[in-house]
Amino acid sequence: MSIELPDVSGLSIGILGGTGDQGKGLARRFALAGHTVLIGSRSAARAEEAAASLDVKVRGAENAVVAAEADVVVVAVPWEGHKATLEALREPLAGKIVVDCVNPLGFDAKGAYALPVEEGGAALQAQAVLPDSRVVAAFHHVSAVLLLDPGVDEVDLDVLVLGDDREATDTVQALASRIPGVRGVYGGRLRNSGQIEAFTANLISINRRYKAHAGIRITDV
Repeated sequence: MSIELPDVSGLSIGILGGTGDQGKGLARRFALAGHTVLIGSRSAARAEEAAASLDVKVRGAENAVVAAEADVVVVAVPWEGHKATLEALREPLAGKIVVDCVNPLGFDAKGAYALPVEEGGAALQAQAVLPDSRVVAAFHHVSAVLLLDPGVDEVDLDVLVLGDDREATDTVQALASRIPGVRGVYGGRLRNSGQIEAFTANLISINRRYKAHAGIRITDV
């Protein structure tokens, strides 16, 4: 069944923690799709440096500026700084769609594994910290390598989108589908986002074994 999604072509997108590969990769693809994109960091200079390193036009600024100016804000910060970053930005993020793509993972000699999170996951922690924001979980299984590779025109991937606000999840599904080859698929309520984050550890294991950049596809929808 085809579901009509909203027109999101005019939305500006901010990436908190946009100096990392995942943040830069998403910034690049959204800019290629025609969006105004702002990369954020605790340091404006680092954000500007990251923006200048890309082959598209994006702007770098401090996280607080990005949170205030962007229509939709993607959280791509390291897990260690997740809670503190969002606590500091509670006011500028109020009322906005906040897309959390952080995966709380640990790494040891056996590989990647999911970390326990008191709230149940990163997106659930974000919702607890940002009660006035419209938190959506998405973009957990996207390969930064593919997003950043200028030789990759289309990314073969379904992005699972989870949240409790239908308008917000529809918007994020539509944003995901702005990236060629990508489809946004509704994946359930926010309470189930922790297992989506944890599954990233399995994908990392797959990619290491097969020397690949595997994503996921959902059949029959």
